[in-house]
Amino acid sequence: MSAPISNVRPDPDPVLVDIVDYVLDFPIDSMLALETARHCLIDTLGCGLEALSYPACTKLLGPIVPGTIVPNGAKVPGTSFQLDPIQAAFNIGAMIRWLDFNDTWLAAEWGHPSDNLGGILATADWLSRTAIAAGKTPLTMKDVLIAMIKAHEIQGCIALENSFNKVGLDHVLLVKLASTAVVGQLLGLTRDELINAVSQAFVDGHALRTYRHAPNTGSRKSWAAGDATSRAVRLALISKTGEMGYPSVLSAPTWGFYDVLFKGKPFQFQRPYGSYVMENVLFKISFPAEFHAQTAVEAAMKLHAQLPARGKRVEDIKKITIRTHEAAIRIIDKKGPLNNPADRDHCIQYMIAVPLIHGRLTAADYEDSIAQDTRIDVLRAKMACVEDAQFTKDYHDPEKRSIANALTVEFNDGSKLDEVAVEYPIGHKRRREDGIPLLVEKFRTNLARRFPVRQQLAILDVSLDQARLEAMPVNEYVDLYVI
Repeated sequence: MSAPISNVRPDPDPVLVDIVDYVLDFPIDSMLALETARHCLIDTLGCGLEALSYPACTKLLGPIVPGTIVPNGAKVPGTSFQLDPIQAAFNIGAMIRWLDFNDTWLAAEWGHPSDNLGGILATADWLSRTAIAAGKTPLTMKDVLIAMIKAHEIQGCIALENSFNKVGLDHVLLVKLASTAVVGQLLGLTRDELINAVSQAFVDGHALRTYRHAPNTGSRKSWAAGDATSRAVRLALISKTGEMGYPSVLSAPTWGFYDVLFKGKPFQFQRPYGSYVMENVLFKISFPAEFHAQTAVEAAMKLHAQLPARGKRVEDIKKITIRTHEAAIRIIDKKGPLNNPADRDHCIQYMIAVPLIHGRLTAADYEDSIAQDTRIDVLRAKMACVEDAQFTKDYHDPEKRSIANALTVEFNDGSKLDEVAVEYPIGHKRRREDGIPLLVEKFRTNLARRFPVRQQLAILDVSLDQARLEAMPVNEYVDLYVI
């Protein structure tokens, strides 16, 4: 006969306590982190502005019930919407993730920490407008940058040693968790209330990775982060009412997260929370491609330029060998038909074929009008991925964090081009000096998609000035983006 289960309510799991104490008490004084957060902010918002050119995205935006008016609601950049913070978080989160062009973090788990901006910006904007209406002081953009740094850190540090994809869970679980913690702090939750909120994020239902993998790859992967960050705002608001939490949500035998969803294994940690993740985050600067393929696309662009010099065309190619790392093979090595843009931007062969043919890779290149070019599938069929053990090792090395790919092109006549290897993509910390000017130019391009020149210049004027941006009230900054 088994012993009865104790009904004595335990102390909160240490993982919950560590997250909350970090969010409430850790001072952010790293100028590198704050500057990188500013670059992350403008890049992320720019990605959202580009997504507004795609009806598949915009059809999901706006209030849940058309015509809903929310006094002092959060505004959605690039639109005329003013919404409650939960729905605004969904709108902003869906926009910034739609084209797979915002920042990336790669480790045991991968993900896109700037997905948290949906909940952060929506909540900070709503709180600021509400404060002004009550004659109080609004939040500043420095509050937003600090919240971004801490959300990046929570998501990224847990991802370093813990693979959710290996148990079939999607990485947006970490977006929900990180957003809940930092949004709760913005809302003014007490320490106990915030522990309750974070526990709610773990006990919540979690997204499967079904929509990221063949044969079900689909557009939910573009709004899943919006769903996660908006759910975080909801959970934080629920906890602010005094709703109870679940202290052993992770460790409870049989019914806790570890036993139910993580094969009984507790989380492992490589480092304490600080500002490491923001300082080392990977930007997608040149190509809207799944990050494990970024260096492969760079290599393909170089090979495209070499073909005419050798008197060759893509039709002359017999075989392409892709020397890569294990994560790329597991996620984006894909054969067979590709059914939609979401399928194509997670196929390394597609992301190599387009630049080899056209000398470019843009978001539009995943659409049906480009994909119907038969040369793409012909080239895809000639490609083979081969794991390089050193590439895989360097991918996990915290001192390197490389995302290497190397391409070798062989021709029908037996000749071949020298292998082109790219170890670090342009958005890597090791290439910041080259990358940041291109990131700013990407932002300028995205502003021009949506705003007249005068409005573009007003946004740029403050966005490129660290001190001015940090001091600006959140609502005033968001107002610069209103259509």
